[in-house]
Amino acid sequence: MQLAGSCFCGAVRFTVESRTPYPYRRCYCARCRKTAGGTGAAANVLAQASSLDVEGADALTEFAAPDTTRTRFCSRCGSALYLTIDAAPDYVYPFASAVDTPLPDPPERVHVFTVEAPAWARPPSTPQDLSVERNTRESIDDWHRRHRLAEEN
Repeated sequence: MQLAGSCFCGAVRFTVESRTPYPYRRCYCARCRKTAGGTGAAANVLAQASSLDVEGADALTEFAAPDTTRTRFCSRCGSALYLTIDAAPDYVYPFASAVDTPLPDPPERVHVFTVEAPAWARPPSTPQDLSVERNTRESIDDWHRRHRLAEEN
């Protein structure tokens, strides 16, 4: 599925191909809350880095975290757009909040790093959702396969 995304002010736009477009994971860690400016982020859309096309790249800025995760932001409006991980150069992780293409509604949500969620940002609880204190061992690909939602090439 081709995804199109942009920052709030429109200075940066991007397209990328994803076989796993369901934004099912909500992360409540301090980094996701602080870089996304909210209760948590759905930075779980996995896409092929080779398909990433960015317009307005001169307006991008990067935050390189000590764990080799690199988050790209619009330098003009501050919108978080996507992240990359040095150890996984074939992939890019667009923030679902930056994707303009309508994303499919996941059959369940997985709330991770709930131990870091402050009282005001507690994850909603529904019977079909999974909440874990840290992270799951299930990859984004595996979650999509388990639900028979992964698009085949």
